[in-house]
Amino acid sequence: MPLMHLLAPPAQAFVVAPAFDGAAAPPREDDPAADQPPEREADADERRLRRKISNRESARRSRARKQRHLDELRARAERLRRCNRELAARGHAARGRAGLVRLANARLRAEAAALTRRLAAARRAIALGQLYRAAAAAAAAAAGGGVGTFEQTIASLIA
Repeated sequence: MPLMHLLAPPAQAFVVAPAFDGAAAPPREDDPAADQPPEREADADERRLRRKISNRESARRSRARKQRHLDELRARAERLRRCNRELAARGHAARGRAGLVRLANARLRAEAAALTRRLAAARRAIALGQLYRAAAAAAAAAAGGGVGTFEQTIASLIA
């Protein structure tokens, strides 16, 4: 069963061969089929033809595998580039939010410092008011003959 039709090269690979003049090529010295009977020579040609077909099919499968692998690598590279762009955008947004948080934190710290100063001033005012009231009470007690002195009143406030 001749398999010559399966050996036709792809359309883009046609090569113009020299014209065949009908004369048989002389047998090569290294050709093992040269000293064989015609039936065995036909079998050897058939095996050679099958091997060629098999090799071409194997090469075609190999090219297809290589192309699939290349396509997978290209798709993976595109996914990784897209992921990098998304991560870069997320990082940029996070840095922007961090800047806003730092500004808010600085504002809150300044507000806390101002409130701390106001609280200290209020505590001093309260203490001063208590001191004035104690001094007035001590002066009134001393003038009215009450027991206790100004120093005792101040000492009771401090303790």
